Amino acid sequence: MRNHGIKNVLTQHIKEHSSTYLFVFVLFVMGVIFGAIIVNSMNITQKEDLYYYLNLFFGQVSDGSIASASEMFQQSFLHNLKYLGLMWVLGISIIGLPIILIMLFLKGMVVGFTVGFLVNQMGWGGFLLSFVSVLPQNLILIPAFIVTSATAIMLSLKLIRQLFLKRMLDTPMQLFTKYAIVFVCIFCLAGLAAAFEGYASPLLMKSVIKIIS
Repeated sequence: MRNHGIKNVLTQHIKEHSSTYLFVFVLFVMGVIFGAIIVNSMNITQKEDLYYYLNLFFGQVSDGSIASASEMFQQSFLHNLKYLGLMWVLGISIIGLPIILIMLFLKGMVVGFTVGFLVNQMGWGGFLLSFVSVLPQNLILIPAFIVTSATAIMLSLKLIRQLFLKRMLDTPMQLFTKYAIVFVCIFCLAGLAAAFEGYASPLLMKSVIKIIS
């Protein structure tokens, strides 16, 4: 019954704020598309230079000379946590609302550029590499970024409404408590994505590199 109650609360929450989640999702997809477009707008020299460094990295992966799994996990976790944490803090600040949208767009742009460049330069081999090195952890991270952005936007709008309209639907403590619970869940998702990126992705990449070589 408790699980059923939580499910009902989540369903009701998504229904009430579906427009916010849709807006955030569309903004992220626009970032992905823009990142892919940037790849096509690069000149040959820029692509060759970037592909050269990419080949060096793939060589290090094949040789096993990259950072250890624990170091990669730590770096990935701290990077994602800092990025998500900044978005979370900006939601409390109210004035950080535009920055949250920009950060989400940039995240989408990075994903789109990475996948687009690999496919553009390596064809099906690049698609396989992006499938094992970019997609898995982003299947966890993308929902985390979307939820963080959406809840930050909702909190900012609620604080603005209470500040200017003096409508106290929830106390500041209640708002912050709910917001903190969301961040704890995001924290767990960031850790799960970092674990996959640190321990599983290098092994999968090494296997794919051997196949396409």
